[in-house]
Amino acid sequence: MSKEIAVLGAGCFWCVEGIFNSINGVEQAISGFAGGNVENPTYRQVCDTDTNHAEVVEITFDNEVISYKELLEIFWNIHNPTQLNRQGNDVGTQYRSSIFYTSEEQKKQAEESLKEFDNGTLYEDKFVTTIESLDKFWPAEDYHQGYYNENPDQPYCSAVVGPKIAKFKSKFKQILK
Repeated sequence: MSKEIAVLGAGCFWCVEGIFNSINGVEQAISGFAGGNVENPTYRQVCDTDTNHAEVVEITFDNEVISYKELLEIFWNIHNPTQLNRQGNDVGTQYRSSIFYTSEEQKKQAEESLKEFDNGTLYEDKFVTTIESLDKFWPAEDYHQGYYNENPDQPYCSAVVGPKIAKFKSKFKQILK
């Protein structure tokens, strides 16, 4: 297995983690934070103060099974990359559309992928996704990990996360575990 790490922010990490953990070739997806200016931030700090962190998911994947480019294609399809600092009703800089690259090759692929998908086919508006160097990934508190699987009946999960994951699974069924 040839392991690689991708770090992506596409709004609420409960949705993103649930989606990427269901993909063949993904060893694990962990909810957390990146891109901010506070060491080891808490969820409360990220939500209530100006830490500048994004909610992200750190994805460990086997690039012999699924490529970084394929993960980016999924990324563009699971959120609206034209919404600045929000996804649906989730508003704040922590919900920004963001790609945190771990190598120059990932940066190049992210820039190419953005150019390929920001063509008016998926969304009419221009993408506002940031492409940032990953300084540090901070895992979120334990109760956020696997949150949707543990709490599918929680109101936000049943109204937002569940439908988003179902839509993803319908469109990408050929790559599911």
